Amino acid sequence: MDSNNNPWWTNAIIYEVYVDKFAGNFRGLIEKLDYLNYLGVNTLWILPHYPSPMVDGGYDISDFTSVRDDLGTLVDFYEFVQEAHSKNLKVIIDLVLNHTSDKHPWFLDARTSPESPKRNWYLWSDNNDKFSQAFVHFSDIKKSNWIYNDVTKDYYYASFYPQQPDLNWDNPEVYKAMSDVMEFWLSRGVDGFRLDAVSRLIKRDNTNCFALPQTHEVLKRIRTDINIKYPNAVFMAESGGWPNEAKTFFGYQDECQIVINFPLASNILSAISDGDLSGVKKVWEESDGIGELCRWGIFLTNHDSVDLFFLSDDYKKKKLADEGGLMDKFGHEGSSSFAARLSEICIGNPEKILWAFQQQFDLPGVPIIYYGNEIGMRNAKLNNSPTDFREYVRGNFDWDDANKQIKDPDSLLNKIRELILKR
Repeated sequence: MDSNNNPWWTNAIIYEVYVDKFAGNFRGLIEKLDYLNYLGVNTLWILPHYPSPMVDGGYDISDFTSVRDDLGTLVDFYEFVQEAHSKNLKVIIDLVLNHTSDKHPWFLDARTSPESPKRNWYLWSDNNDKFSQAFVHFSDIKKSNWIYNDVTKDYYYASFYPQQPDLNWDNPEVYKAMSDVMEFWLSRGVDGFRLDAVSRLIKRDNTNCFALPQTHEVLKRIRTDINIKYPNAVFMAESGGWPNEAKTFFGYQDECQIVINFPLASNILSAISDGDLSGVKKVWEESDGIGELCRWGIFLTNHDSVDLFFLSDDYKKKKLADEGGLMDKFGHEGSSSFAARLSEICIGNPEKILWAFQQQFDLPGVPIIYYGNEIGMRNAKLNNSPTDFREYVRGNFDWDDANKQIKDPDSLLNKIRELILKR
């Protein structure tokens, strides 16, 4: 609770960070906590830190209860959380409920035989016809969400990369296993979870398999079970969709306390060049009507891509995509999205960057700052065109520039710090 007896998440200011890109490892992150205190944020969102083959930036998890070797150990993680708490910083970690890596022991077992004890932990079919109305992500890599398993001569379901088989949330054993994962991290001090791709947990044929009522039933049950021992644990949903759809993930204040608002981000970014906030106002009107203790997560850019889908005006779509050649340089052909940091969209103009931050902080909700945006970091310069264009926004934090800006009272960093401290 805060000084006004409100739950802590109602006044959260979140800083989203890759541990390795920002500080090397968890020991290094401990040393950088003073910077976060200086900036004025009060919550860290740790992007995936689990063991992973790293096909999808760590979202392909091969062990849910450990730490990737290059980031440290469980002891390092625990000490990081303790140090963060000593500096009045909450810690949220990314958690993927929808799928695992195909290298996870559960799936390695499941794919060997139809008789495997773990077989029903995943979704299988003798053909690739089921769930045909579901959206196919990464269509340049796969033509269907059903991926052939040569060992058993059938198909497993993967909403995202082929190396990310979806879990079967209709199986009570899956519910128990993933609840145990949450308990594991909460017992080590984390304050909550950003729930990745949470809208896709339950699949049903003849639907788009998105935000189905049964998915909400799962979330309500998880929230109820977790609240028994950890009543202040926060769930932050990456649900996607327009506000009327996304707000269903608040439930009746009994699902997720924070839901990330994607249309709002796209419309703020589209207004940077001309100051036209009509799209922002429209989205915000549609975002109204949530519970007293619920909050929208409001970001500008993040570790993923900027999606033009949420711009209803074709002119605005073209204008944003063409600004600085963003789509040509940082998007895939035929895609409606591109990867760009805030400064890349603003063509390095600090006044435009500050203006965007002002729009973000003027709105009620939980601001989410992607690491490096506060110092005007541009897209990473890569030697080769990446398979995943999101690598452009996942570069190393520029500590030399940050330290210079700290010393300059008129720097972008210090102006954004002023916005944060006034919050």
